[in-house]
Amino acid sequence: MKPFSTRLLAASAFALMSAGALQAQTLVYCSEGSPEGFDPAPYTSGTTFDASAHPVYNRLVQFKPGTTQVQPALAESWEVSDDGLEYTFHLRSGVKFHTTQTFTPSRELTAEDVIFSFERQGKADNPFHNYVSGLSYEYYSSMEMDSLIKEIRKVDDHTVKFVLNRPEAPFIANLAMPFASIASKEYADTLMAAGHPEDFNNIPVGTGPFKFVAYQKDAVIRYQRNEDYWGDAAKVENLIFAITPDAAVRLQKLKAGECHIMPYPAPADIQGIKADSNLTMMEAPGLNVGYLAYNTQQAPFDNANVRKALNMAMNKQAIIDAVFQGSGVVAKNPIPPTMWSYNDAIEDDPYDPEAAKKLLDEAGVKNLSMKIWAMPVQRPYMPNARRTAELIQSDFDKVGVKVEIVSYEWGEYLKKSMEEGRDGAVILGWTGDNGDPDNFLSVLLSCASADSGGANRAFWCNEEFSDLLAKAKAASDLAERTKLYEQAQVIFKDQAPWATLDHSTVFMPMSNKVKGYVMSALGDHTFDGVELAE
Repeated sequence: MKPFSTRLLAASAFALMSAGALQAQTLVYCSEGSPEGFDPAPYTSGTTFDASAHPVYNRLVQFKPGTTQVQPALAESWEVSDDGLEYTFHLRSGVKFHTTQTFTPSRELTAEDVIFSFERQGKADNPFHNYVSGLSYEYYSSMEMDSLIKEIRKVDDHTVKFVLNRPEAPFIANLAMPFASIASKEYADTLMAAGHPEDFNNIPVGTGPFKFVAYQKDAVIRYQRNEDYWGDAAKVENLIFAITPDAAVRLQKLKAGECHIMPYPAPADIQGIKADSNLTMMEAPGLNVGYLAYNTQQAPFDNANVRKALNMAMNKQAIIDAVFQGSGVVAKNPIPPTMWSYNDAIEDDPYDPEAAKKLLDEAGVKNLSMKIWAMPVQRPYMPNARRTAELIQSDFDKVGVKVEIVSYEWGEYLKKSMEEGRDGAVILGWTGDNGDPDNFLSVLLSCASADSGGANRAFWCNEEFSDLLAKAKAASDLAERTKLYEQAQVIFKDQAPWATLDHSTVFMPMSNKVKGYVMSALGDHTFDGVELAE
């Protein structure tokens, strides 16, 4: 089997954009950036999940739109053993994988596909574990799935059992996350036999509401409605992602009718959008945090007092005023205030340049030069990382710390920021995937997530902190879990692996023609329930 030319199909996607993209049956979404790939498992970026996990794939379970409530998806039901160590899922019958120009499935979804989708992430000897050189599975590793899952057993074609080594309170919710998307083992085997395993990441095949058609890098992605979808069919026939990194250009396209929905407007444009009678603006508090992650393995940032000094040198309210312009609040904790277990008793490090200078002097730090990494894209937790970095640069200069601002293309930025020995502090952030504090604290800050393949960009490993998280995950009582997470936040604040920057409000502008769009509580973007009024 020879792979088709993505260039040719991409050209057809552009033709569609110019020759009828605004037809009622075609929805155009002005995406803020390019996906790293179309396999959801190796990545953590919401930009990538919007383009892969949500249109193309499904999970065993899913979140009810607009909530963090778990409901059936590819599994129509499940049972949990009394000891919390066995989860048995009953798969839907008749679920079909996509038929594309290059692949026609010979069978429907079975337990084999579920087992494959997890074992390829957790087992280094699986042929599809490293089907593209350099792949890592940040979510799987950071959430310690490799040590959590003892085995995954096929009971029969439509029944699969997960056996765990320990209880895990958020386990079901975790399976609704994009990394747990169910892929076709048959498709993977076909590509491997043909010598083109990389197409698994380039030409995705799933069970989702839309089929992938074409991608022209950094320009446009085209999808088509899956007419064989097991759930409610998508309302529109065609879905197009028009990749538009600049927020001002996205808004121009929206006003001109060249796209119907856009994410992450510039804060300065929000009032104007609200006043435009042709547009609708949705908004909601974001389940997010923006942060500056120090490399705690690199001197002098291995000293908590140095990190706290830098945090005290930073005028975070000025950042909120200049960058967010009313759409964000200063963060003091690594989880947002809308999340259960948020420890409001914690006091933030004050803005105090003189105290910062004193702490740096006491630590013997003089003539410090450092890099601050600024993201190249807008995210809900950070509308303008470059401007934020400039403000931090100015603040640090006042305490004698010289800053060089660096950036990279988004995919490269995410990859390089987790490389061992990384030089500099990284501006990044997080939007919750499942409404559980563990999704922030373990994924971003545990010892497990500090290793290669994890998402702990501070490379911070505090055993006491991680032990509290482990106890919280194993506990079934919510009050007990809350207490443990509150204690963990105290350690985090004392040790300061990050400067916590902000929690933002999320805004979603769209044409008045758009009907049925539901804002996600988790910051992702899905379009299968959306239609366009004539």
